[in-house]
Amino acid sequence: MDGSLQVSPARPSGEDFRATLVPRRPVPALRVPVLGGGTWDLAEQRPERFSLLVFYRGFHCPVCTTYLRELDRLHAEFAPRGVEVFTLSSDTEERAAMARDRWGLPNLRIGYGLPIPVAREWGLYVSASRGKSSSGVEEPAVFSEPGVFVIRPDRTLYWASYQTMPFARPHFSEMLQAFDFIQKLDYPARGEL
Repeated sequence: MDGSLQVSPARPSGEDFRATLVPRRPVPALRVPVLGGGTWDLAEQRPERFSLLVFYRGFHCPVCTTYLRELDRLHAEFAPRGVEVFTLSSDTEERAAMARDRWGLPNLRIGYGLPIPVAREWGLYVSASRGKSSSGVEEPAVFSEPGVFVIRPDRTLYWASYQTMPFARPHFSEMLQAFDFIQKLDYPARGEL
């Protein structure tokens, strides 16, 4: 080895592609069906300050249960800060409904059927099934890992957090404090270079 940088061969188109989103730049299109009927389309959203998009792993994920329950409990605190909340996964409608009902999420709008290629466009990591999760629920054959995105009304990225695992996600109570700080100081999106 001569110490020079080694570059791996180009990835095949599509199958293992994962985009990198950059703050202050436009995010990909996003349109999914919503539990209870209708479609949620990012292009049609008009939040006062931000859209908060919470991508979760799916009904099989016990960590998602706790995480989304926290968001459901704090949901009403986002609106006064000009933040509209939306959650979604690659789960089927049936599994998304089971998550809503069994996890007790009456306040959240939940999208389902996120196509894996779209998850990759958003930079989400993708995993294959390992069978039953620790909660005893069968994992889907393929699903996206979690991510949290804060999007400006002009559909540019303000902030993003990606996980390769279900653990160590941003806490929504801390995010509420961050939104207060952002508003008070008109704090710009960082990581733009």
